[in-house]
Parts: sequence; C-alpha cells; structure tokens
Amino acid sequence: MGLVESGAKIALLEALNYPGGCASTFTRRGYAFEAGATLFSGFGEGQLMRRWIDTYGLPVDVDWLDPLIELRTPDWKLDISSNRDELVENFSKLPGASKPKLARFFEKQKNVADTLWALFDDPDLLPPITVRSLMTHVARSPKYLPLLGLMGKSMQKVVQQSGLQDFEPLRVYLDALCQITVQVPSDNAEAPFAMAATDYCFRGTGHVAGGIGVLTTALCDHIARSGSDVMFSTRAKSLEYSDKSWTVQTRNGPIRAPIVMANLLPQNMQKLLQAPSRDAVKTLDAGAKRVQKGWGAAMMYLAVENDAIDSPSAHHYELVADPNKPFIAGNHIFCSVSDTRETHRAPDGQRTMTVSTHVPMSELLSYPDEEKGEYIESIQNRMKETLSSLMPQVVEKTRFEMTASPRTFERFTRRAFGYVGGIPRRVGLQNYQGMFPRALMNGLYTVGDSGFPGQSTLATAIGGLRTAEAAMS
Repeated sequence: MGLVESGAKIALLEALNYPGGCASTFTRRGYAFEAGATLFSGFGEGQLMRRWIDTYGLPVDVDWLDPLIELRTPDWKLDISSNRDELVENFSKLPGASKPKLARFFEKQKNVADTLWALFDDPDLLPPITVRSLMTHVARSPKYLPLLGLMGKSMQKVVQQSGLQDFEPLRVYLDALCQITVQVPSDNAEAPFAMAATDYCFRGTGHVAGGIGVLTTALCDHIARSGSDVMFSTRAKSLEYSDKSWTVQTRNGPIRAPIVMANLLPQNMQKLLQAPSRDAVKTLDAGAKRVQKGWGAAMMYLAVENDAIDSPSAHHYELVADPNKPFIAGNHIFCSVSDTRETHRAPDGQRTMTVSTHVPMSELLSYPDEEKGEYIESIQNRMKETLSSLMPQVVEKTRFEMTASPRTFERFTRRAFGYVGGIPRRVGLQNYQGMFPRALMNGLYTVGDSGFPGQSTLATAIGGLRTAEAAMS
C-alpha cells in the first residue's frame, strides 16, 4: 500500500486465482474455508489494518469476539478473553491458581508487550530509521532497558521467576499460544518475542466477517483502482538482472522493473533467481537453513451443522489432548468456525470449520516418499481423535470433510515443501539478526513471514510496508 501511495507503477503477481496465499479464503464444492485456522490482529483503533480500512474505505467488517478462543484439555476449559484482566480472573477460577502471582506475571508481560507492540502500532519506528524515529527511540530508551535482561532467556524462565511453574493451566496456555505465534513451546521460546506474542489476543484481534479473503480482495481491488496491475494466476518462472533492471519471466511473457519485492521463502528464491551474487547465495542459504527448522501444517476442512457449536457467532478453539506431550502432530489443534450469518460459506444450516496442527518438517522429510503419506495420515487420524474426545458433537454433526497436507500447501501456495508459519523464535541472540529490510541484490527485496520482522499476517504486512519504504528511498 505504501508503494501505491508513492505513485509507483506496480505489477502485483499472484500465482493463485485469488489473493492471500496462506491467509486466504478459498472455495471448494460450494464451501468457503479459511486456508489456515487462525485469528488476525491489527484491527484496533490506530493499528495498521484499521488504518487501511478507514483510509481507503475498504468494505471490511470485523467481529469482536469474547472469548476470542476457548482452550480445552481433558480436565479443564479456559475462556481466553480479549481483556487481560478478565483472562486473569478466568485463570484464577481454575484449581491451583494464585491470583496475586498471576496478576504480577501478566503485569510484567504487559510492560514488555507494550514496549514492543508500540513498534507495530507506529511502523515508522521500525527500520529504515529516520531522524524522527531515532529521536523517538532515544526518548524511549529507558523502556528498552528491561528487555536486555530477558534476551537469551526462555518464556518458561520468566514463569519460574514468577513462581508459577507448577500451575499447569498457565503452562498449557503459553505452550499453545507460543506454538501458533512464535512457533515453539514456551520452554524454548525467546522471552521478549514470546511475551509480546502473548498480547496476541489483546491487540485488535478479531474475525473478519466473511473470511480473511474479504480483506485481501479489498486490498487488491484498491491497488487495481489506483492504476496498478493485479495479475492473478500469474506465477513468476525466473528472475534475472541486467541493464540496471529486473526481468520477471511469467507464462504471460516478461515484465521488467527496476525494483522487485518477492513474498517468497528463501528456497523458492533459490530456484527463481538467475545468476545470483555471492552475497545473495550466502543470504539465501542461511535463510533456507532457518526455515528448515520450522513447520508444515496438516489440515482438516469441515462443514458442520450450525448447532454443532453452541454460539452462532464465529468461534475459535484450541484443543490439547495430552498436556504432557508436544503440542504438535494432532495432539494440539486450532479450530476456526465461521459465523452462521456468513451464509455464502456453506449451504443452509451448515457452517465451515478449519482445523490445523503443526507438522515437524524435519521428521516428515526424513521419510521415503512412499511413507510420507502414511505419516501425514497418522497425524490427521490423531487430529480426529483429539476433536472427537474434546468436541464430540462436531464429529457427530460433520456433513463434509476434506484434508490437506504440506504437499497440498506446496501445490497451491507454491511454498517450498509446504513450509508455513515463519522461522521459529527459539531461545538465542540469533533472533535479533537481520531485523531490518535489506536488498538481496540491486533493487531486489524479499518480504514475508521468513524475513523482517517475522511471522503473523500483521508482521508480514508491516514488513512489506517498511521494505517498500527502504526500496523507494
């Protein structure tokens, strides 16, 4: 959007025939599903998504849900509220809770989150740094000092320092939340990133009425109305630099431009880029190795009867079958259910439901090709078992079912091997490297969840905005 406002002539290439990629709403057999089970943030007053909606008059409505998520285990349930104080109250009702300790932990967490989310609320504070942003950072430097003591520590360490290490509901909540945000459990999550991500539910997070595809379509329509070209079903086949310009080969012919911004994984760029520089090869190799430590997703796309869910509004669930086992491979699933008023998404009396779980890609890729399908099938069976044990009414009232795997994601989104979710934020100072937009080669930039500033739809959007600023400067 920053490039549009700058007056640049843009050609937006999308391999699919609809926008959004992993953050899209797609249609199959008369049903409209979210590609991934998730909620989206940044819609609060003054935040980036809200500013875009208001500034450009986008036809997008956001439903504010409370609770945002219902977390279930075999022994207890927790309503995850969009209000921090209410969440503390809900925790306090569970056996073994210490409200004073919980209040102190969440106050500490809030202070860290406020400091870091301020950078997302005002993206101009992120690189590239200007004189104004530098002066702002200098004025705020006392707030940054407490972060230094958390760098290189795990989220679990912070919980231990708060005296809450034996309170299972908090550990399960943090493990589940960290797995879907920073992509690792709390005992291996870099504390500043994890503590900021714990504010996920409190930062303008809601359900886009009609599906996230409503937002991505509205953004593309605005770009097209502004005089730029939006080209669906147009996949880039190669990328080559000559005569101070880039040539992007597509099936519809070449496109030449002085600046290219590619929302691609390093692995995809390695295949696309012709005659890369030595520095580009080094950067892409390092990025690919970091991505390889990440995840794929196994999916279930369901259509259920409306009354399979108690509430008629959109709803989101996190289900954990065994809190003492890793929150991956069907033991932990995230479920997003459409609103009954979204009648275009399913036949009368039905609503759609997207269910996802993390797939450890290092394990999947270690199997011979003939065994990969069996491994994914075992994960999907585990997903069904978790759903059946914690939400049996959903299984009983399912009227349509379709599954997907990392291979499916690779086929439809063109992401190498079906990697999703970005780079896991495991404990270590490596998380603070490359936290700025940098050209891969002259006028060539990469954006997306595997680059600056990291994963999530909001972070990817902000990264694109700041990278565009760097490119145009």
